[in-house]
Amino acid sequence: MDLRKIKKLMELLEESGIAEIEVKEGEESIRLSRSSKNTQPINQQIATENTQIHNVEKSELTETKNDIDKSIPEGDSIKSPMVGTFYRAASPDSKPFVEKGKKVNKGDTVCILEAMKMMNQVTAEKDGVIVDILVEDAEPVEFGQTLFIIK
Repeated sequence: MDLRKIKKLMELLEESGIAEIEVKEGEESIRLSRSSKNTQPINQQIATENTQIHNVEKSELTETKNDIDKSIPEGDSIKSPMVGTFYRAASPDSKPFVEKGKKVNKGDTVCILEAMKMMNQVTAEKDGVIVDILVEDAEPVEFGQTLFIIK
């Protein structure tokens, strides 16, 4: 198993709060677990998080929403259809599929997402101009994360 995959699994384990994960790939397998001191039962963790969420005042939420709205340019978004690694070009030597200010047509490929060693093309859902690219090349992305702003 690739050392980068193991490191990625360790990061996911830390971020998620899960106590243990086991992954099998062909004949290889790996089990990662965190020490029991640092973990708490998932039900307790969810209850704690829910309590903290309910304690946030409405004004704080409004301020945060306004800050987010200001940081993302106006326009429609092209979102990630899956969890994976974002690539702007077909290969490291190729030109990026799109740049800021480039006009795209519905169905044009705007990027590639690698998921489980499969390359998946992401296409524009409408005609427009790429206003902003919100993800860096080779960066991991989440399902539903905004990748591009198109106007």
